[in-house]
Amino acid sequence: MAKAKTKAKTRTKAQATAKATAKTAARKASRRRAVERAQPAAMPRSMQNRGTGDTRKAVQTPKPGSRRAGRAAPLPDPLTRVTHETEVRGTETRIDRIVERAPKPSMPDVDRASAVRQRYVYCIIRVNQPLRFGAIGMDEQWADVYTINYKNMAAVVSDVPIALYDATRENVLAHERVNETVMREHTVIPMSFGTIFKTREDIVELLRSAYDAFADVLNKMQDKLEFGLKVLWDRDEMVRSIESEDEDIRRLKTEISSQKEGSTYFARMQFGRLIDGALQQRSERYVAEFLQRLRDVSVASRVNRAIGDKMIMNAAFLVQRDQEQAFDRRIKDIASHFEKLTFKYTGPWPPYNFVNIRLKLERAGQH
Repeated sequence: MAKAKTKAKTRTKAQATAKATAKTAARKASRRRAVERAQPAAMPRSMQNRGTGDTRKAVQTPKPGSRRAGRAAPLPDPLTRVTHETEVRGTETRIDRIVERAPKPSMPDVDRASAVRQRYVYCIIRVNQPLRFGAIGMDEQWADVYTINYKNMAAVVSDVPIALYDATRENVLAHERVNETVMREHTVIPMSFGTIFKTREDIVELLRSAYDAFADVLNKMQDKLEFGLKVLWDRDEMVRSIESEDEDIRRLKTEISSQKEGSTYFARMQFGRLIDGALQQRSERYVAEFLQRLRDVSVASRVNRAIGDKMIMNAAFLVQRDQEQAFDRRIKDIASHFEKLTFKYTGPWPPYNFVNIRLKLERAGQH
């Protein structure tokens, strides 16, 4: 008889790395098969490549004592996002409210009456009793989101038919929305998009075998939230500023303007290289200063790739719940000293940039 072996490797950021192996019993080998598509982390790179602003819904900070036993109140429309983005330039602050309506998730066209159910896992939480979060799941026909529990830990799941799920915008949005809803009242470990198990028993086995690893991550993420910060500048304005401050660049520009166009090719090439180098140095200096000044109001930070000529910083910060206002005040204070820069930040979010659980599930060959 074939024996199935499932290995679960968990990797965490924020100095939390743990490995766990989930083993299934031989008597249930024919039923226990965990499947997972290798997809990017659940977030749509929200803190990495969303341009000048996120379009995800900012969730309310959970308040102590706000939990209701056995049920979390669902949102009326699981695919609508309301983003609150704070923009600070100099001493002026503006808060934009952006409503985004996403299409329904693209689910397989199968007869649910005869379809085999799998369990789609959104996140891991710490909870002592089964919970239901309402009809907000990936599949519109099997929309109930609920927990599968082991001891004081649970996987937040919904049922889906057997199929391959593409990481389309609408699918990832539906995945994220569940995590953000759960985060209202729980510390979450967000799972990668497309994490699917065939049976409830497989998920219980994962929770059992990876219990210590998950507990370690939950302890480290307890009462911590993620905020995204983007800093932008007007490149042309910065070039003019550099020209006025750098004597060599100013002299070269004067030389180019005083000569005929055909004879200034190499001088213009040199001028472009000098400008690019000066912009890069200034950008790096700004980013280093901002990270330093935000260090005492955040637990950790991660700098992601900036997008386009206007963005010079694209970062995520892990912030203690009781430091939210201090973080907000610090950004406004920094912005007041850099009037030519625009600071945009959003949150709180689940700690997508600081916890990244990926499972590598393998089956042993038949003997």
